[in-house]
Amino acid sequence: MQYSHKLSDAVHILAYIQIGAGWDLSSKTIANSIEANPSVVRRLMALLVKGGLLTSHPGVVAPALARPATDISLLDVYQVVDSSGPLLHVDAKTNPQCPIGGNIQDTLDEVYAEVQTAAEERMAAISLQQIIDGIVGRAKARKMMA
Repeated sequence: MQYSHKLSDAVHILAYIQIGAGWDLSSKTIANSIEANPSVVRRLMALLVKGGLLTSHPGVVAPALARPATDISLLDVYQVVDSSGPLLHVDAKTNPQCPIGGNIQDTLDEVYAEVQTAAEERMAAISLQQIIDGIVGRAKARKMMA
């Protein structure tokens, strides 16, 4: 099973830009924090700009949040960078002649739709600012930030 890191990397980028105002905000520096290739950061930043969560100007290394961190939800970020489908996926290859295999897909589709709705509702209630506060609080507790 392959997992997408787009959401966590996009949140990482947004938090880095907000917390690191005044720092070097180049894709290379941010990529170093994420431990990713700068091209991954540039692609995600382009999606965040297109999605209205980030502002950026060609030739200038000064990205900024497009709106206050309190007004950006985790769901906003998810919908911009990782909304290619639901969180959970049903195996499409089951035996339709089997009483389990022939009925599990529709049953799980209903259950997974409930989980998706609940997850999205919870994600909508979590702001980027809450995440930033958690990062800063932990960094201060670990003496990584003055």
